Amino acid sequence: MENFKIIIFILVVLISLWAVIDKLKLPYPVLLVLVGLAIGIMPFVPELVLDPEVVFVVFLPPLLYYAASHTSWHDFKTNLRPISALGISLVFFSMTAVAITAHFFIPEFGWPLAFLLGAIVSPPDAVASSGLMKGLGLNKQVTTILEGESLVNDASALIAYRYALSAILTGTFVFWKAGLQFLWVAGGGIIIGLLVGYVLIFIHKRIDNYPIVETCLTLLTPFLSYLLAEDAHTSGILSVVSTGLVISWRAPEIFSYQTRMRTRIVWDTLVFLLNGFIFLLIGLQLPGILKHLSNYTLASLIGYGLLISFITIFIRILWIFASARFTNLFSWKQRKHRTSGSSAKKNDTWKNVLILSWTGSRGVISMATALALPLTMYDGQAFPQRYLVIFLCFVVIFITLVVQGFTLPHLIRKLKVSPVDNEAKEETELQLYVTVSTLHYIRNEYYPKPGKRIAEELIKKYEILAGKYLTEIRTHTRNESEETHEPISTITPMQEAQAEISKFQRQLLLKLHKEGKYSDAAIKLVERDMDINDLKLHQMLPKEQL
Repeated sequence: MENFKIIIFILVVLISLWAVIDKLKLPYPVLLVLVGLAIGIMPFVPELVLDPEVVFVVFLPPLLYYAASHTSWHDFKTNLRPISALGISLVFFSMTAVAITAHFFIPEFGWPLAFLLGAIVSPPDAVASSGLMKGLGLNKQVTTILEGESLVNDASALIAYRYALSAILTGTFVFWKAGLQFLWVAGGGIIIGLLVGYVLIFIHKRIDNYPIVETCLTLLTPFLSYLLAEDAHTSGILSVVSTGLVISWRAPEIFSYQTRMRTRIVWDTLVFLLNGFIFLLIGLQLPGILKHLSNYTLASLIGYGLLISFITIFIRILWIFASARFTNLFSWKQRKHRTSGSSAKKNDTWKNVLILSWTGSRGVISMATALALPLTMYDGQAFPQRYLVIFLCFVVIFITLVVQGFTLPHLIRKLKVSPVDNEAKEETELQLYVTVSTLHYIRNEYYPKPGKRIAEELIKKYEILAGKYLTEIRTHTRNESEETHEPISTITPMQEAQAEISKFQRQLLLKLHKEGKYSDAAIKLVERDMDINDLKLHQMLPKEQL
């Protein structure tokens, strides 16, 4: 009962914070960690320990699946080379650098323990990265590489973690066996994820007009993929990512519009709650960790934490710039069918590389793996330096999340990298393409032909839409090349009139509901139709008017 009260308390804090996050202009992971830390030091709050099993089984699968399902397979495949380099090579490079530093500068850190610490703090976090990048208008390729890296690097780090832990517990390590096992764990996870994805695609195709069932199945999908892979002793993380990418790729043909609308709302709400809990709980860990480190001075603890954090950040910057310079790892090319606007006029490659190197924030994976360290060895002795490893992990998370999170927007402004927001323009271009194609269909392919009056009304309707979209595209293009930005669109007299009529209808329906002249069932049906009409009107209104 006490734990349930704490959960309700965290929910209240989370919802309250979310109401002011946009006004504070802070990345939400940063704010939530800071608030969690502030709550954790309050004397009346009991010590809360983040259970690793809960993280790996309950939190991680849906968060990774959501991130993968919102990643474009086209973009992921195009940038597979830098994603693989960051998600695999950089993880092991960072792990080695941290291990060397810990072994020579932190007392009682043997090589196995040093490599264990390196494996824990080496992978940037998908959830943290997406939270820090939100609303910054980063280059699309930068965003794709960061999201892709965060999806695959966890598996590399967890496999390294597993072998470093085994070396500490058993005192033995065979390199070639670890290499073969890595191939099996990674490859097996991907294969199982793909199989689960295609089986679920087959099932979704056979389910028709049951959006509730399909929505429930999407909620089950990440857990099914993760547990099947883990039971086969392969990577559950790569399995979930593979399943998410496959289903995302086939989503337009397997989901009905009812299912898409329902799943979008359900998943957005679920991910909001999971993200909030995770980052608040990370902040709550510090007081409990410090209780077990009384034999260290605070200055030495902070010194060790800052040293490991510096190496973690520096190695990422060094490795990314070296890779970009000597191996041409990152080819910042625009797609031919997309307009690049002013970005094509100047070479921002080195700026994008710097931004990419400064966005390696650690998060839930690192904290969960640190907390998953056993309390004792096989012989019953205490696990060496367990709480120091957890503390160092917390400091790295705090520094990379809070410091880099605070400074990233300032770095972007300092580099004078103009926010890239081509999504609105691309959406309008797509709408124009669909509208023009529809006009061609009505004029040449619609069979049997509609009546002359109906055809004229349809053609007039879509010609007006085509003109509207063409005007918006021209405005987008002018805004890309000029410092002063014109409004993309303005509210029309008809839209303004529809908004006023909608308000009147809402008030009338509320009056009838209070008077009880009509049944609740009838009122809810009419209310649903009003909601749909208001949604359509909302999508048509200029963003400045919302």
